[in-house]
Amino acid sequence: MTRLANLMPILDWGRHYRRTTLTNDIIAALIVTTMLIPQSLAYAMLAGLPAEVGLYASILPLVAYAIFGSSRTLAVGPVAVVSLMTATSVGEIAAQGTEAYLVAATLLALISGAMLVGMGLMKLGFVANFLSHPVISGFITASGLLIAAGQMKHLLGIQAGGHTLPEIASGLIGNLHAMNLPTLTIGAGVLAFLYFVRLKLRPLLVSFGLKPRPAEVITKAGPVLAVATTILAVTLLDLGAAGVPLVGAIPRGLPVPGLPAIDPDMIVALAGPALLISLIGFVESVSVAQTLAAKRRQRIVPDQELIGLGAANIAAGLSAGYPVTGGFARSVVNFDAGAETPAAGIFTAIGIALATLLLTPLLANLPQATLAATIIVAVLSLVNIEAIRRVWAYSRADFAAMAATILGTLFVGVEAGVVIGVALSLLLHLYRTSRPHMAVVGRVPGTEHFRNVERHAVITSPEVLSLRVDESLYFANTRYLEDRIAALVAERPELKHVVLLCSAINAIDASALESLEEINHRLKDAGISFHLSEVKGPVMDRLKRSSYLEDITGQVFLSQHEAMCQLTSSSRLTSRA
Repeated sequence: MTRLANLMPILDWGRHYRRTTLTNDIIAALIVTTMLIPQSLAYAMLAGLPAEVGLYASILPLVAYAIFGSSRTLAVGPVAVVSLMTATSVGEIAAQGTEAYLVAATLLALISGAMLVGMGLMKLGFVANFLSHPVISGFITASGLLIAAGQMKHLLGIQAGGHTLPEIASGLIGNLHAMNLPTLTIGAGVLAFLYFVRLKLRPLLVSFGLKPRPAEVITKAGPVLAVATTILAVTLLDLGAAGVPLVGAIPRGLPVPGLPAIDPDMIVALAGPALLISLIGFVESVSVAQTLAAKRRQRIVPDQELIGLGAANIAAGLSAGYPVTGGFARSVVNFDAGAETPAAGIFTAIGIALATLLLTPLLANLPQATLAATIIVAVLSLVNIEAIRRVWAYSRADFAAMAATILGTLFVGVEAGVVIGVALSLLLHLYRTSRPHMAVVGRVPGTEHFRNVERHAVITSPEVLSLRVDESLYFANTRYLEDRIAALVAERPELKHVVLLCSAINAIDASALESLEEINHRLKDAGISFHLSEVKGPVMDRLKRSSYLEDITGQVFLSQHEAMCQLTSSSRLTSRA
């Protein structure tokens, strides 16, 4: 039972479900449903899909995640970044508005889901660690800018395409003459209203005496009010006849679960984008889930999250949806609204299903500009200039990876931006670790501690060179270690001993072992003994499986203090300021 409960966490939290929990989950679901309806429609449009597909992607995926996900409050569904990536990847193999485009988007969800489940079963959650935080932050920031720029055509009521910032800007400028004034009026008005709601409405309501929680609910219902108001305006003023682009008729009813048409060539074409969507969606989702879980001292299991998100995407693929993941904004709303278990997601799915059955006829007159404004307000909150400033101040190398990701995403493409950022991060890591920090150390007077001679007043001996390497030893940095020791030895004619302080060395690979053997032989030829100190247990275990410890000219000391006590005489000690 325990093993099955680990695979399906619903069997664990479901056994302890209470009436008070039910009430809290239903209240949270009502709030999230109100928020999710306009978001689902908007993100479907962003993905280049019919509006109803966004609703479909917000029903069964939520149920699947509730069964298999490990987070109690993560809200799964369509999100801006994944919607943009879907439009980019599917747009390369099919034209928007065609049946092939819809099939490809659905197939993309299935492939992504299968990859996520496979990674979860094989315990490969660590793979996402290759996407560094600066790269993810840069990608999300660039995607927010790209999405906002891409939605300007809907605010202006013009035709413009493009997947990069220059292409989008060129399309907008070239078609400004065709701008539709009623559309611009609607879009600008909704944009201003939503920003007012986001920034000012809640504190304003609280100042009028409303309690914080009802004020929060009203604030989150802002997009719904914008949708209702603009639909009413279009209907009463017949703005569709004035050229205002509308969502159009949305089929009433729920999708019939089933597999999309399987095209082997399409699967091959979508495999790469599906992997990127899976990794980015997983990283974004887990970071949100862990943040919220920490506030309640709960635990997130990353490998189980892979299975949960994979099941959600497979459910999306089987129900005519498209790729989904955990959304930051709606998860925070779900958490703040008091959701206690993933059952809140099930109730949200029921609410979306009812909306799909009952409300879709009312959405035909919804202006696309309203959805565009909803998207812009949502995604501009993803643009984190402060994070860019912090990374710049802290690490130029990480900033380089972040900047490369941002520029690559904006000017080359969404997928290229991620690949460029990851590749540069790995190259910079290899470069940094190929030239590790090494310090000649001496003893701090009156202690058994050893510190860098260039930073502290320490005691050293001309007969003993103590060198600390602050990095694991592997193929990329072994030559640097050899050259560094050779240079230091050449500067010390009285040298009799070299001690490699290994306190910061967590691993020594086969290449590094050969380098240590070579260093040992060279020092032996020069009449110098080579010693190790403070070798960690796992490293020592591997050294014992070789002949190195038998061939070393010196000893392996438990501590650097022990090494210095045995290798030096007090008369030969010198103080270095």
